[in-house]
Amino acid sequence: MPKGAPLSRDRVLRAAVAIADAGGIGALTMRSLADALEVKPMSVYHHVANKDEILDGIVDLVFSRMELPTPGGDWRREMVKRANSAREVLGRHPWAVGLLESRTAPGPATLRHHDATIGTLRHAGFTVALTAHALALLDSYVYGFAVQEAALPFHGPDSATEVTGDIMRRFASGEYPHLVEMATEHVLRPGYDFADEFAFGLGVVLDAMAAWLSPGS
Repeated sequence: MPKGAPLSRDRVLRAAVAIADAGGIGALTMRSLADALEVKPMSVYHHVANKDEILDGIVDLVFSRMELPTPGGDWRREMVKRANSAREVLGRHPWAVGLLESRTAPGPATLRHHDATIGTLRHAGFTVALTAHALALLDSYVYGFAVQEAALPFHGPDSATEVTGDIMRRFASGEYPHLVEMATEHVLRPGYDFADEFAFGLGVVLDAMAAWLSPGS
């Protein structure tokens, strides 16, 4: 949005997201928002009533950027699509993880996201109770992985070797044989990328869910 563009609720929320992306959610205040928009704080209040409304709005904006599953499609493929999109979006907005399920006034994008996910699972044959279990399990996995991935001091293939020198020196005493085994036989092997763990773990979760649909399970 170019500077000088008319102030609007959408422009306010997009500026709020940019502040949170740059400095974390703690950096987002009415003052920092007004400064980013180059307006007086009272001008912001013409478009959002308070900080809670801003938080509601930016959470909804984050949900709007996640790809929706399609009820009636192959449920497993749709859950993979949803999970991959959510992880990618949360990678761009890591501050959002702790807020996604915290709002008591969810916006339309948030409601569409959850309704489409529930609809996809219900259409696949999951009972209401199993759908609730599945949502909790999937979101715990996706959100948790996003938190862990954001916290790691390395990113991308073969990047672990760049930051493990000091750690490996602590292994020389022989006190930590299992860590040495994991490091040398897995993490420090050429091509290792922690990001690959996401697909493996998601597959385990979806396998478990698929078993719920099996007769006699």
